Amino acid sequence: MSYRALQLCSSGGAYEALPDRPVQLDLADVRGRAERAGRKVVDARVMLILPGEPEVTLTRGGKIVVKTRDAEAAQRSFQAMISLIESPTSPG
Repeated sequence: MSYRALQLCSSGGAYEALPDRPVQLDLADVRGRAERAGRKVVDARVMLILPGEPEVTLTRGGKIVVKTRDAEAAQRSFQAMISLIESPTSPG
């Protein structure tokens, strides 16, 4: 899955990235991957919220929001989320 560039939101309080093409993510699958990776996840049914510094939100449509004004922290969190989304599903 490819994303448009991570950009500062109009509010200036977060960075966001949108997928290049429309997607429908399996949030239950991504939640499982995040939890297996040791991340706490709040499942809000239409989005996942990964608390932390910074907090990251992932929507079913693939939008990623990183709540920070720090561009480097946003990029690291964005890449970590992409890794969770794209990691192969474990058999079992």
